[in-house]
Amino acid sequence: MKDHNVCIGLSNPKSPANVGAVMRAAGCYQVSSVFYTGERYTRAVKFNTDTKDARSNISLTGVDCLLGHIPQNCKIVCVELVEGATPLPEYQHPENAFYIFGPEDGTLEQRVIDQADAVVYVPTIGCMNLAATVNVILYDRLAKSASTLANDELIRQSRDTNNKVKVNLL
Repeated sequence: MKDHNVCIGLSNPKSPANVGAVMRAAGCYQVSSVFYTGERYTRAVKFNTDTKDARSNISLTGVDCLLGHIPQNCKIVCVELVEGATPLPEYQHPENAFYIFGPEDGTLEQRVIDQADAVVYVPTIGCMNLAATVNVILYDRLAKSASTLANDELIRQSRDTNNKVKVNLL
């Protein structure tokens, strides 16, 4: 049972493959909902790439403006390569967060950045794609969390049905 509210906002995502991969990450990291703006995803949604069918448990909603859909008590965290942003290793995630990600072939609007409680970036050489960035941000959140569940039961619940391998230490 999760005791936090984590949502994702995608600003005009470029490809259905990335949105599908974001939805898979959202399922893995217990995201409550995903919102997106723009028309590109809507036109390409027929190419379903959400291989774990996360949309059956997590809402994926097209909206005109991400800022109009911030859940109550959520901090706005923009994830973007912009000057003055905080490097992810130095960032402490809020309990309730609405992470907003820019498009791969553009950037978040200044008005969105101006509304943020924090702006963070992943300090890589060059930029990562959208789905990779979402996974890194959500994993960093998990890794820094005091309530991380990590045990064999979680592995049994999470792994593919074809995976029955165990570690045998001598």
